[in-house]
Amino acid sequence: MKPKPDKLQFIKSILSLILLVTFIACQNSEEGKDVQSAYPISGVAFNKVQLNDNFWLPKILVNREATIPAAFKKCEELGRLDNFLIAGGKMKGPVKGEMPFDDTDVYKTIEGAAYTLTTFPDPELDAYVDSLIEIIAIGQEDDGYLTTYKTIDTTNAPASWCPAGGRWQNLECSHELYNSGHMFEAAAAHYTATGKTNFLNIALKNADLLVKVFNEEHPNLVPGHQIVETGLIKLYLITQNEDYLKLAKHFLDIRGDSTKHALNGEYTQDHKPVTQQDEAVGHAVRAAYMYAGMTDIAAFYNDSAYTSAIDKIWDNVVSKKMYLTGGIGSRHEGEAFGDNYELPNLTAYNETCAAIANVYWNYRMFLLKGDAKYIDVLERSLYNNVISGVALNGTDFFYPNPLECDMHYHFNSGQTLTRQPWFDCSCCPTNLARFMPSIAGYIYAHYGQDLYVNLFVQSSTNVELDQTTVAISQETNYPWDNTVKLIISPNVKSNFTLKLRIPGWSVNQPVPSDLYAYKNVSSARPTIKINGEATDFEMEKGFAVLDRNWQEGDKVELTLPMEVKKVIANEKVEDDRGKVALERGPIVYCLEEADNPQIDKVAISADSEFSTNFDKNLLHGVEIIEASGGGKNEQFKAIPYFVWNNRGANKMKVWIDQN
Repeated sequence: MKPKPDKLQFIKSILSLILLVTFIACQNSEEGKDVQSAYPISGVAFNKVQLNDNFWLPKILVNREATIPAAFKKCEELGRLDNFLIAGGKMKGPVKGEMPFDDTDVYKTIEGAAYTLTTFPDPELDAYVDSLIEIIAIGQEDDGYLTTYKTIDTTNAPASWCPAGGRWQNLECSHELYNSGHMFEAAAAHYTATGKTNFLNIALKNADLLVKVFNEEHPNLVPGHQIVETGLIKLYLITQNEDYLKLAKHFLDIRGDSTKHALNGEYTQDHKPVTQQDEAVGHAVRAAYMYAGMTDIAAFYNDSAYTSAIDKIWDNVVSKKMYLTGGIGSRHEGEAFGDNYELPNLTAYNETCAAIANVYWNYRMFLLKGDAKYIDVLERSLYNNVISGVALNGTDFFYPNPLECDMHYHFNSGQTLTRQPWFDCSCCPTNLARFMPSIAGYIYAHYGQDLYVNLFVQSSTNVELDQTTVAISQETNYPWDNTVKLIISPNVKSNFTLKLRIPGWSVNQPVPSDLYAYKNVSSARPTIKINGEATDFEMEKGFAVLDRNWQEGDKVELTLPMEVKKVIANEKVEDDRGKVALERGPIVYCLEEADNPQIDKVAISADSEFSTNFDKNLLHGVEIIEASGGGKNEQFKAIPYFVWNNRGANKMKVWIDQN
């Protein structure tokens, strides 16, 4: 981490404020008892899982060593920090930056740094983050308000699409509550990582203001860009202050209620009450953040109306509005979902932030329902659309992630054809900075005496079941290899259930719907051995159920069929008719002009044959597919989609013509 700027040293030297955290005890009311139930399944926190794999760990290290420092540097250079100082009267000048949510770039990068600190202790980074928190405190008003551009100048509109105004005016576009939401998430992460309350106190002061304002003064106003809901719930989990949980539910309950406010329409999912929504519409990131918050409310309140709504919306997305890469949001205009089956490739949007939000939402759905289909979607998004958003160097980014590039349509933000180091709206780089360190938290989960293995990553952890503590480790080269070896070691010989996810792709179902299917159905099936002996197993909600008396050192070996699969789309997806995509395991492949000079002529036929091999010298090491067939145009090389555009801008396509 680079040395702190002089102004940071100055601020640190003049600040002597000691912030005290106040935890508000949960009221012993009937309502309080009702909301104490949370998700039935518990995930194993990322900082309790040790990674030692060759796929995710290097990416997390690049995030730590390149992405997070670069994001902090941009925040310094572009005035993100200055705005807090100007708002607090320590500097003079107008608002710096072009977006009303520039504050969140600082928050999200701190969140990523906090997560990183839990697994890679770094005193210099820790001190730097503390200095940033001191600057954030300067920008906070006495009553807890914190949106710097409005504190600096209520007559200034930093973005042309949102008029100027005072506090809480034009809330549909002001992003005041979006700023709060990301601050809450970052402060919760920082407190959890470090035990320090300096950032948490700033967040609680702001949250208390929101509770007062939106209960007493403006009870009918609706947040514009969702995320304040999940942020409030994270503060509730730390403090047990039910006011935060209730406000999160209120913000969702009020959305789409035409009896309380003029509706803002589908773009902000404010067209009908959330419990009546059954189709994903509008801005995809806002939507997926909202669906995550709705899932939280369904879990914490055991609310059947919320559960029914998220079930219907999830079905709509997975069966009609999701790309093969797990991306969501097909339209550049409004960064939005399109109509059912509207999934163009060249003009696909698939914002990186939306893919991350899709992971957040699907993980919550799994924790609520225990079904592997949600992890199938999570894995598809994670291994394809999420990590395509960042270059291998960790410092260049895609905002959208199309499934085709013809070198004419300038798809990336800023009208470019390649990844960029930053954007005017730089939500995606900082979202990646905060997301990447948390990936290990999606691997394991538990419920009662059930131990879930959701993702296959070489790793180890200890899991506290109801009656047993279990050490579990994985040895695997997934996603390139098809074998996963696990060692199960309970502290004492005991009976419990190991639930191993059997990926949908390994049983001829690429997604849990009819949106995509395999043209070449495999007869091979996943196999499991326990201590070297083949084992029959029952399936339950996509998991192999292994219920037995386990003892220290028991070995489980899972082998998954991992042939190259030809994917076809539902006939209602117009852009994919007559075309085929390639997958191997969880990885979606693409063609790049760098490998296929005649990319526009490449085709696949029924006679096409495929071979694979791992090229350690290509794109930091990837499994490639080589095709051969009857004609010259059927000979090509395919690479994983997530590494495309790392050799310069060139043509690319996921969907290939059929001869």
